[in-house]
Amino acid sequence: MKRKSRTVPGEPSGFNYATLAILAGVFLLGIGAGMAFSSTANIAPQNVASREFIDRSAPNPELCVQFGASALVMDLRVFLTLNPFNVYVSQPAVEPGCVLRNNNWAILEQRRLISNEQVRQCKNRMNTFGFTGPLEGKPEIDCIYQNDSAENLFLNQPGLGISPPETDRF
Repeated sequence: MKRKSRTVPGEPSGFNYATLAILAGVFLLGIGAGMAFSSTANIAPQNVASREFIDRSAPNPELCVQFGASALVMDLRVFLTLNPFNVYVSQPAVEPGCVLRNNNWAILEQRRLISNEQVRQCKNRMNTFGFTGPLEGKPEIDCIYQNDSAENLFLNQPGLGISPPETDRF
């Protein structure tokens, strides 16, 4: 017993070569357009979206990347009233900066940008130094404290098995 096919000879099938070619072309065009949209980087100062852009914008970028980490420095003022209790925050001013590792403070000492007293006080509080502005000019240098309670919540998502790297510690 032979089974009869359901297609009638001479009747076009649902997927012929022309339809498959059109679908493949649309698929490849979609992939190409997606790659083009995702690979165009907007590196305008208003869009600071990549670590590379922040690294290039840091004062003394080579020194900063080698002996510390580039940073976004935000200056703002906080006003606190007690009666009634309210907190007011000014618009932050953002500028590129650099945070030095604890063992690289000698760079600032050699250039006579910080004194022995500043180093002693900063070391006593287990802090490090950060600066804005080029070291050749008049940089603004501060003893800064690393706040361990500010965690990257993107890394601590349950089920992903991603833990923060220990190399980020200064």
